[in-house]
Amino acid sequence: MRSDTERNRRRLIKAAAHLVARRGSAVRMIDVAERAEVSTATAYRHFGSVDEILAQFRYDVGLRLLEFSQKSESSGLDLLKGVCEYWVKLVVKHGGAMVHTRSDEGYLARLRAGAAYLTVQADALLPAISQASEEMGIDDPGDEALFLWNILFDPREIFDLLRTVGLTEQQAAQRLFSAFCGALREWAADSTAATQVAATA
Repeated sequence: MRSDTERNRRRLIKAAAHLVARRGSAVRMIDVAERAEVSTATAYRHFGSVDEILAQFRYDVGLRLLEFSQKSESSGLDLLKGVCEYWVKLVVKHGGAMVHTRSDEGYLARLRAGAAYLTVQADALLPAISQASEEMGIDDPGDEALFLWNILFDPREIFDLLRTVGLTEQQAAQRLFSAFCGALREWAADSTAATQVAATA
């Protein structure tokens, strides 16, 4: 990709994230183009809509999480905790735009359909979840664990803990990590119980 083309893409992503974080979902492509200092026609050559730009923005944030996970020397619960803590840091730095992205489809439906901004996040989390599950002595819940993680670590809820409850980043990350581990244990226990009932029916 030519350097000027890549530069324009980066400008558009940065501009959209900035505007959406401050104005919400009412941002138009013309607004993004103006802030990025490119023509609206150029903006549309790169992205079909503001939502498409935000999907790329979320992918880029997810890629940072994946890189952190892959470079970490930790394993098991320590790896999972580190990934959770790093996600909270990413949300604090970049999450203002992510709180305004919505979809009519549920998380798992989008993930299983291959939404790139979710699959890159899943690639960061699944090895850590698998190792942590083994360390806790429970069955690996697979992508159902990602469903639970998404509920707890949604950027809106993280900002709620920081701004409304007044937790620090570290406190929020620790409590969410502990709650997630508890949710994994209970999810696995209920799944095992359901399997046993079905086997005896």
